[in-house]
Amino acid sequence: GGGGGGVGGAGGGVGGRAQFDGLVGDDPAVGRWCPAVDSRRDSNATVLLTGESGTGKEMVARAIHKHGNRADKPFVAVNCAAIPEGLIESELFGYREGAFTGSRRGGMVGRLQQAHGGTLFLDEIGDMPLALQARLLRVLQDRKVAPLGAGEEQDIDVALICATHRDLKQLVADKH
Repeated sequence: GGGGGGVGGAGGGVGGRAQFDGLVGDDPAVGRWCPAVDSRRDSNATVLLTGESGTGKEMVARAIHKHGNRADKPFVAVNCAAIPEGLIESELFGYREGAFTGSRRGGMVGRLQQAHGGTLFLDEIGDMPLALQARLLRVLQDRKVAPLGAGEEQDIDVALICATHRDLKQLVADKH
């Protein structure tokens, strides 16, 4: 993140600039990122990156993954704002064949299952529909996912990194 948001890692600075894994910046927030990335290295805690669009939140998320205990596992990125509201549920959770009209033959493995063992990066989480946020929260709490059209749940193990340009505290206060 940028614009006052942030996370970073084990590098020192170059000429007064903070640096970590190819990320370099003059903003003091970048200097605060370094210890935050290091402290996240062996943690399964959820990370929230904030900052304006285009400030490198996904690059920071990839650096966290690369230097963490899941580095050899998948890193799966999902831009929640880029997926139409009617498709994001099937994209995240997957579906079984015949789950809905137009579903792919054989079904589809969702992004949560694709990230199993690794890291799921949800970019622009503030743009995800509220009903889907509630279902995602349940999945993350229970560590189980049921693809659309499937009765059985499957265990999942993912580290979660989210990012947004929105002021989430204000959205909650405004009940959005």
